[in-house]
Amino acid sequence: MTSALPPSLSDLQALAEAAFDALPPQMRAACGPLLIRVEDWPDEAVLAEMGIEDPYDLTGLYDGVALTEKSEGDLPGPPDAVILFRRALLDEWVDRGDVTLEALVRHVLVHEIAHHFGWSDARIAQVDRWWE
Repeated sequence: MTSALPPSLSDLQALAEAAFDALPPQMRAACGPLLIRVEDWPDEAVLAEMGIEDPYDLTGLYDGVALTEKSEGDLPGPPDAVILFRRALLDEWVDRGDVTLEALVRHVLVHEIAHHFGWSDARIAQVDRWWE
């Protein structure tokens, strides 16, 4: 038996930041002032709004207004953010067993950034296939 602990919030935050830093410079620049956060779980209000009963079913979330929906006349609001959910990511990583944690974090991060860009579901599916 080992005494290894699962990756912490700060461990996953570091993976997410490294994944973001590894994106093409044009993609990073297009993101603008996008926050990237890692939390253990989504809150109940988020789950209810999305119609999700099991918090393990949500590995990431884009919280903001897609770039395609913004205009210069918009009032300032909270910064756009990509939120990755540690517990769901770790659960999927263990269940799959065929992907590194770094690759899974990168995949979910890119998927949520695609929502930030306002990409269609079809375009996001293309991105998802590219990262698999």
